[in-house]
This record gives sequence, C-alpha cells and structure tokens, in this order.
Amino acid sequence: MSAKRAATLGIDGSRTTGEDVRTENVTAACAVANIVKTSLGPLGLDKMLVDDMGEMLVTNDGATILKKLEVVHPAAKVLVDLAKLQDDQVGDGTTSVVVLAAELLKRANALVQQKIHPTNIISGYKLAATEALKFVDEHLTQKVSDLPKDCLANVAKTSMASKVIGGESEHFSKLVVEAMLSVKTVDDLGDYVYPVSCVNILKQHGKSAKESSLVKGYALNCTKASQQMPSAIKNAKIAVLDMDLRPIKMKMGVQFLINNPDAVEGIKQREMDITKERIEKLMNAGANVILTTGGIDDTMLKYMVEGGVYGVRRCKKEDLKRIAQVTGGTMMTTLNDLTGEEVVESSALGVADKVYEQRFADDECTIIEGTKSGNCASIILRGANTYMLDEMQRSVHDSLCAVSRTLSANSVLAGGGSVETALNTYLEAFAVSLGSREQLAIAEFAQALLVIPKCLCVNAALDATDLVAKLKVAHVQAQSKPDKREQRFWGLDLMEGKIRNNILAGVLEPTPSKLKSIESATEAAITILRIDDLIRINAPEPEDDEYMRQRGMM
Repeated sequence: MSAKRAATLGIDGSRTTGEDVRTENVTAACAVANIVKTSLGPLGLDKMLVDDMGEMLVTNDGATILKKLEVVHPAAKVLVDLAKLQDDQVGDGTTSVVVLAAELLKRANALVQQKIHPTNIISGYKLAATEALKFVDEHLTQKVSDLPKDCLANVAKTSMASKVIGGESEHFSKLVVEAMLSVKTVDDLGDYVYPVSCVNILKQHGKSAKESSLVKGYALNCTKASQQMPSAIKNAKIAVLDMDLRPIKMKMGVQFLINNPDAVEGIKQREMDITKERIEKLMNAGANVILTTGGIDDTMLKYMVEGGVYGVRRCKKEDLKRIAQVTGGTMMTTLNDLTGEEVVESSALGVADKVYEQRFADDECTIIEGTKSGNCASIILRGANTYMLDEMQRSVHDSLCAVSRTLSANSVLAGGGSVETALNTYLEAFAVSLGSREQLAIAEFAQALLVIPKCLCVNAALDATDLVAKLKVAHVQAQSKPDKREQRFWGLDLMEGKIRNNILAGVLEPTPSKLKSIESATEAAITILRIDDLIRINAPEPEDDEYMRQRGMM
C-alpha cells in the first residue's frame, strides 16, 4: 500500500465514498435481482445451478437460488439474507421481495444523482411504506369467510402455479389444504394455529406426481429393525431415544487391568447386560415402540422381539423431536436421573392410537396415528428422480406456508400484480398532496412497485406496457368512482393476456406474505441506501505475518 494512502486512512485498507459506493452497491443488488427476475410468476423460467463438485440443482424458487449462489459483495448479501428472511417468516414471495428491493434501490440512486439527499429519500420511503401497508389493510384485503369454500385451495394453486407441480395443482392443492386443516391446534393463548412443522414431507421414487398421497399421521422414512417384530401396535407407548442401544464400549483412555484372563469374558458380558437392562427398563415402563437415533444391536433385537416391541433405529433427530412433541413424550438422551441411577418414568413416553408399517414403492415407512398432544399429517411425494422430488418438496412447502398464513390471518389479497398497481395509483395521488422533498421519493416508490406486474408480463411473453397501462386505468377508476369500486381487485390474466377480477378468478395470495414483502424490501433498500462509505481492509502480507509471529502476537 502506498505511504500516501496509509497516511490518509491511518489503516491498511482502501476507501470508497459518496456516489461511487452507492452506485457500486446498487449495481451489485441489481445483479442479484436480475438472476431471479426471470423466474417470477406462473410462466417464469427455471435456473440450473452446478457447484464445484458437479452437483446439479434445477429450481425457480428465489430463496433456494440465492442460497446456492456464493455472493461476495456485502450489499448483495443483504438481498440474499432478505430472501432467506422472507422464506423463514412467510415461506412464499422470496423472488418478488428481492426484485422490489433492487428496484427501490435503483430509483433511490437516480434521485441521489439529482442532488436529493439520502435522508429525504429514506424519510419518503418510510412514509410510503407505512401508507401502503395501511391502504392494503383498509381497502384491498378480503376475508376468507366472505369467499367461496375453495378459497384455500385457490391460495395453494396460486402459490404452486409457477412451480414444477403447477400442472397438477388441482390434486396437490387438495392435499395441502387437507394437511393444514388436519394439524389445527390451539396455543397457550387460546388461538388456533396451523404449524407447518407438523406436516412431514416424504420423498419416494417411482410412479407419477399425481400418485402423491396424504397420510393422516406422522410418516417416518424408516422401518422396523427386525422382520420378526409386530407390523402394527395399537395403544402405542412410544420411547423416543437419542442414544445407542448397542453394547456399551469404554470411553477413550479408560483401561481395565486384570490378573485373570477369564475376567475378560465377564467384562464383555457386563457390557451387553447394561444395554439389556436399559431395554428391560423401557419395557417395564410400558414402552411397546422404541425409536432411536442410534443403532440397535442384533442381540438386543432378540429381547425386543420377545417382548413384542416395535423398534426403529437410525431415525433422523429432527423427526424424533417432532414425534416427541406431538405424542407428548420426552426425547431421552440418557436414562440417568439426578442421583445417577438409570430410571425410566412412564410419563416420559409418548402416546399414540396406532403405530404401523406401510409400504410405498420399494420402501417401508412407519406411520404414527392418533397422537396425543397434537395432530400431524404427512404428504408422500412420488416422482421420477431426485431432482424432481426435491423441487416438488420445495413447492409443497411453499404452498403449505401460504395456506397456513391465510388461515392464521383469515384474509387474502388479489394476485397478478393487483395490489402493486393499486398501491402505485394511491401513492402517486398521495405524493402530490405533500409539499416537501419526500414527494419525489414517494413518487419513485410508487413507480418501483410496478416492477412486479411488468416482470410478470415480460416473463409471460406479453406486452408489459400495454397491459400495465390498462390495469392502471382500472385502478384509477376504482379509487375515483364509487360505482367502479370492485375494480380494485383487478389484476393480470397471463394465460389470456388481459386483465380481470382476480378475486373471482381465484388468484389469491395470503395477506401477511404481501405486507411482509413490502415492509422487508423497503427496510433492505433503506439499509443499503444509508451506506456512504466503504472501507476494505487489505489482507496481511506474508512478511507481516512473520513479523507478528516473532512479536508473539499470532
């Protein structure tokens, strides 16, 4: 590094400030958005991602695409985190939130170049977002109870329209809605909740996607450890273990010093007896189903077969945690109590009406039905290959999240760019009512919202300018003429290339998804817009490492 730069900074690094750093950040954000932009909507295209090991992934899920990309630029990483946040909290709308955030940034940067201070733009964006959320809540939401019974199925169909299972949306929407309704529970506050985690998704090769089915119970992709065990257990008492049921081995460094060689056999026998006693304690507590993340020795299987116990080994820990939760049991990592004695309380066992084995294709699965503490359901996906099944799983998960949010919020919005166009019309009128510099920022925010309907049109090979102009006219009339109020639900019909009432057409989105999308995109844009200084620290040179090592600082 030059002495001049070191003197200026006082640190070993480079500095970028002002317009340069903003332009760099916006360019990086737009580059990320451009990658996922063409996958937006029901006619969006897929992306093929190949890593350095040659592993291939084909998907059009925004969060999955960005998660697999090795994004280096810090501003672009904000958008990647934004997609992950949207996926975790809402489950759907990951692509649209990234595209909207990038468009807001691009328009904000244009205002900065017109000598509008970033603080004024940030104030305008915050005000616009607040007004937008308020307008959506008051004028654009529709109660689920006011819509036909197939409302939830339409929400699921809208979510999966752009996915690989879009062609079979009629079949999958029924599975998704039935699964979510079957896991309805009441939380501690007395409210109804629909936890997506209670719906387990299993993937099985073979047959077609239409052969996918719903199982009323928790399906475990494992089978009984021995063919001599019973295939079904009624009034099941389930022991959920995170431990091995194999002969105990001494820890590293522990030694036995013996004088008599005959004692070796006694040690081996004692190692086996410890595990045998554990199994007997579990059976004496009433357990007739034992599920463990570890292995079960063949010798121990003999005792379980004799006791009529259904045993499953090497289960996934996440599965057993959910099973313990829904059956009212406790996941046991050890049998020791506070005094060090190995004891099994019957209260630690989960309860279910029935545990049985069922065959799907070439594999057997364990089904747990009639759980005590919570309802659960499983969707068995069938498909041609691993890539197909993985994409189907992502699609079904997004649909489950959409239906769950709809049931929790009890309200939906019209899809197909309807909400964005309505907000554009409202915010443009709101902007001209202000006499400050925030007016320009709000007007740009309004224009940025139109990127969603424009992208939908472009991806469907339609004339975006023509269709969005017609849609804008419909929403202007809806907000200015009382007799045209129903036009506030009008959106794009991408199949026919026209505009229509998307509430009646069944193109519906959960309200929380859209609200969170606008809120998160605005916050991300503001976060990046605040940055006016970027300092990069240089990597230490080899001689510097040697110097610090000599000084004892490394």
